Amino acid sequence: MPDQVAAPRRHHHVHHHGEVAGVRLVGPGTHFDQIAALYNASLPPHVVRHYLLKRVHFVRAQVPPPARLLDVGCGTGLLAQRLAQEGYAVVGLDLSYGMLLQGGRRLRYVQGDGAALPFPDASFDATVTVAALHHIFEPRAVAATIREMLRVTRPGGAAIIWDHNPLNPYWPLLMRRLPQDQEDTRLVPAGEIQRVVWAGGASHVEVVRCGWVPDFVPRWALPLAQRLEGALEATPVVKQFGAHNVVVAWR
Repeated sequence: MPDQVAAPRRHHHVHHHGEVAGVRLVGPGTHFDQIAALYNASLPPHVVRHYLLKRVHFVRAQVPPPARLLDVGCGTGLLAQRLAQEGYAVVGLDLSYGMLLQGGRRLRYVQGDGAALPFPDASFDATVTVAALHHIFEPRAVAATIREMLRVTRPGGAAIIWDHNPLNPYWPLLMRRLPQDQEDTRLVPAGEIQRVVWAGGASHVEVVRCGWVPDFVPRWALPLAQRLEGALEATPVVKQFGAHNVVVAWR
């Protein structure tokens, strides 16, 4: 149930926005600066690739390319890079300068705080965040980040919020072993996200629970695990315990 894949090439095309963007080099940014070089190798590449492709397909189904997208909490830019390959114009934003320096393809990366996005209203056709909210931790900061995503999404566009499902019992076990989770984290319930997006002016909200391929699946067993995942995602009651909550909020 990971969020990264094989390490990309480095580049240094990072835009700074200082206080205008709410940039701060303490807290989560500092932690991820320290573990940035380890991040892409912390989970098996074949499982990570499975989830990366799953997310790309989901985004395509909601907002087909070409479209202008913002990836909030983009980390090392793996999802942003793949979406760019699909034909999207992507901007990746992250608080950690160290994580952004791991980015590979020559996309536009911005160092900044998701709770104070340095973009005008309605700048993007869609915004997306994956596995970032549980690191933001504080409810007020989580809510501010979601509101900012909605603010910079154009009317008719979508904010796609993809994060860990607190109902899934495996997360506490996995997170104890991952360097990126060796800080204060809080698994954010889907209901909390829904309340914020409705209050933020969403016109329509959908919730999907998905993901059943664990990190310990060997490469040879991945096709079987993928078929089992599809069956579990379609099973009433059981699907509520999938690894990820995905909330799609339409403006």
